[in-house]
Amino acid sequence: MTQSHPSAPADLRRADEIVDPPTTIGSILKQIGPGLIIAANIVGSGELIMTTKTGAQAGIALLWLILLGCIVKVFVQLELGRFAISNGETTLTSLNRVPGPKLFGVNWIVAFWVLMIATSTGQLGGIAGGVGQSLSLTCPITGDYRAAILCPSEKEISAWAKWENGGGKSTQSELAALTNAETRPETADEKHARVMMRVREEIDGLGDKGVQIRKLALAGEPLVDAKGNSLVNPPTRDDKIWATIIGIGTAIVLYVGRYKLVETFSVALVVGFTFITVGNVFALQETKYALTTADFIRGFSFGLPDGDSTAAILTAFATFGIIGVGATELISYPYWCIEKGYARSAGPRDASDSWLRRAQGWFYVMKWDAFASMVIYTLATAAFYIMGVCVLHSEGRDPEGMRMVSTLSRSYVPIFGEYARWLFLAGAIAVLYSTFLVANAGNARMMADFASVIGLCSRDHESKNRQRVVKIISTLLPLVCVVAFVAFPEPVHLIKIAGMTQAIMLPMLGFAALYFRFRETDVRLRPGLAWDAALMISSAALLITACWGIYKSASDLLPKTPAAVTSTVEAK
Repeated sequence: MTQSHPSAPADLRRADEIVDPPTTIGSILKQIGPGLIIAANIVGSGELIMTTKTGAQAGIALLWLILLGCIVKVFVQLELGRFAISNGETTLTSLNRVPGPKLFGVNWIVAFWVLMIATSTGQLGGIAGGVGQSLSLTCPITGDYRAAILCPSEKEISAWAKWENGGGKSTQSELAALTNAETRPETADEKHARVMMRVREEIDGLGDKGVQIRKLALAGEPLVDAKGNSLVNPPTRDDKIWATIIGIGTAIVLYVGRYKLVETFSVALVVGFTFITVGNVFALQETKYALTTADFIRGFSFGLPDGDSTAAILTAFATFGIIGVGATELISYPYWCIEKGYARSAGPRDASDSWLRRAQGWFYVMKWDAFASMVIYTLATAAFYIMGVCVLHSEGRDPEGMRMVSTLSRSYVPIFGEYARWLFLAGAIAVLYSTFLVANAGNARMMADFASVIGLCSRDHESKNRQRVVKIISTLLPLVCVVAFVAFPEPVHLIKIAGMTQAIMLPMLGFAALYFRFRETDVRLRPGLAWDAALMISSAALLITACWGIYKSASDLLPKTPAAVTSTVEAK
């Protein structure tokens, strides 16, 4: 028996497209693809940037939250995929039938998606900026960006000046007396002194500019020159020029429809870069940056960072929304599955046993695809987080603003030496660009689907009208992303804002997955009790995280007492 919602659109799949599902492991592995596209997408902004930043801010304490963010979402992902096989529908068309209030003819989930996709465009602008920063370091045009990032951040300089005026250690030998003791762990004060000494050395290395910065910082005056230009964050052109080149190039690639080769190449580079990163983590355990067994136990103890952890927890919440399969990936995954042929090959739904056998077989292939990609991005997530903890947190570094990429590259230096910068930058270009390329392609498909929901184009995702709309949007999106970066050149901030909206979207998708499971999906495809339990736990985790994040975000917007306003660097 089949179940169909009375307002459900007609199944547009054709009988002449039916293909029997593979039955052997080897033939199943040949059909894996959508999950790898998603993995190539998510490793960029989530794993490389936000996960490492969370490790740098929070230390080992939030390792449990980061891994949970990778694992719990896969059940919601597969439930949305199951519905695509059951009904042959694209995601936004499906979400528009979920019960609830409507706004301008679309339901509440699709309406919030409009807000989320707007912030996600800003996120991709941040990723384009990350690629631009990487290329500015490897292939400088004017050299202004490379010169600018030699200076510590304004936050670091402010913390150093406060420490110096308060009687901080003034010589390297005095610091060595504190930090070279091998018989005891480093105290928080000793670590802070070491970080401040590192900032001082970087300021002194700037020559006359450093002398000027030192004088202004110690006097508590703004760090600007006689013309009012920032000495710490001067406007740069190289990163914006490269971001613009990347945006135009991507628009051309997506317009001609030849992104498959680049996509395949990027997936290979992402996998390779991930395994280099995992190897780097193991090698770090043989250095002074090694984590102890007690550290890992703390990381899995469901605890929170010590001290004032507001900034770290907010970053972790944004990271939870964006790492692993984020909201945009949950929505876009069925589109890639449909294009791969999972839903199409099952054929139009009917009451026959042959349709049921095909649908179950293709969903089995989908499970292999989703869980295989989960292993890849979970390894990447854990590795990037631990590197952020071992190196960046230890050295008091926080990747942000124009110094994001150069700071992240420091994670590789203890093992690979100064060559690490080039290794990291090559990997960062591959990882971030693969995200930029695939995400723009996926977002274009979602936007075209939204246009069909509101009646602006064909609902048949294989029609020429729909493909033309996808091509137009694919061409324009990369350019819009670059404009977002040029207007607001703070990659981490753009990515964090998108992470917040995606985290809020996650419980909505969890609710939709439960609705599809119990009300819409063909009853013959419905899973057993164990799967239902995992799906409910997954949806509940997404809801709890969203509620916590909304609360913390609201708290962050409220006026703070002077005692509550502290520097992240100083807290370290």
